[in-house]
Amino acid sequence: MTAARAPQVAAGSFVGSRDLASWRVRSGLRGSQVLVAAAIVVAGLGPLVWLALASLSTTQDVLRNPMRVWTDPTHWENYRAALSGVGLPRYLLNSLVIGLGTVAVTLVVAATAAYVIAVLRPRWAGLLSGAIVATLFLPAVVLLVPLYLTVSHLPGTGASLLNSFWGVWLPAGANAFGVLILSTSFRTLPREILEAARLDGAGNLRILLQVVLPLSRPILGVTTLLAFIGSWKDFLWPYLVLTDPALQPVSVALPHVQKSTELSVFLATLLLASLVPVALFLVFSRQVLSGVAASSAIKD
Repeated sequence: MTAARAPQVAAGSFVGSRDLASWRVRSGLRGSQVLVAAAIVVAGLGPLVWLALASLSTTQDVLRNPMRVWTDPTHWENYRAALSGVGLPRYLLNSLVIGLGTVAVTLVVAATAAYVIAVLRPRWAGLLSGAIVATLFLPAVVLLVPLYLTVSHLPGTGASLLNSFWGVWLPAGANAFGVLILSTSFRTLPREILEAARLDGAGNLRILLQVVLPLSRPILGVTTLLAFIGSWKDFLWPYLVLTDPALQPVSVALPHVQKSTELSVFLATLLLASLVPVALFLVFSRQVLSGVAASSAIKD
């Protein structure tokens, strides 16, 4: 008698290949996948959809019965009040300026540091990489006091960056995560292309700008999106540095707006403030997925 063969397990599945031959198992598996996907969509989009409908209702309707906002959302004047009475465009512009500056500083610092670590590879590259990774284990709250003292009184100059966008931009350059993912991506670039560029007489700056960065567009898109969204939702550091209301981003201004704004108008303000990061993710979703797939396939 021949020994019975053990059922093979399909790749990426906990169900054996013999089990998949049954239409009941296949239909049950597909049904569970659909249910899980639907639950994820509801959990992710449900609050945003509710916010959109509640922002078109009156304050009384929202407070009396929050689920009634699904019936008659017709109060578009809430958005006009949010744009005109709350001063939302100014706060959104401040957030946009802070986000773009943060992205620029983050990319410059992270790309140059990653180029030194992954491409130039000096003897002390391992020590520098280890020190950068070690900063990821430091709680952000621990760094607030020394960072605030540094920004309020720059060493060697005595200048203060308080109530200045530079006080938000420059600390954002110390982004260890950006250096880590870019250096990991730069290590996978073909060394032959870099050596060919050197033989053609290209210097380090030209290689970085014309060879390394164009080949790393997906991971640069991921870094850009993470830096911008992180800057958009950051509250504590802009709250400490930007005490002037005219310079505050929308994340800092929202708690002050809530105290003097009707609930329905405030909900409309929240929705408008959340549209920018959502729109950016939808625009750069392909680059983000490509970058995530590329980074997950990296093996040191």
